[in-house]
Amino acid sequence: MGQPTVEQRRLLYRGREFHFVSYDGVPANVKRSQPATLPAWWLMSAGTRWEVMPFSPGRDQAELDHAFTAWLDAHVFRSTDETGVS
Repeated sequence: MGQPTVEQRRLLYRGREFHFVSYDGVPANVKRSQPATLPAWWLMSAGTRWEVMPFSPGRDQAELDHAFTAWLDAHVFRSTDETGVS
């Protein structure tokens, strides 16, 4: 079995740096009633991680950055945009 594919991406957006890390999926654990998970990108911040989107190795960096900024706009900056403050 090959090494897991782990990628990291730091993105400067709206004056802040964001750190995204890919994690391999995990097989289901029937004994613990845990479902399988698919490989995904996660946003790392303050000792916590949030699932962002599915992970596909070798994805174009510009396309990946666009997907990350769209996710940030929808999940991180949504409340500031609604008030007109950014």
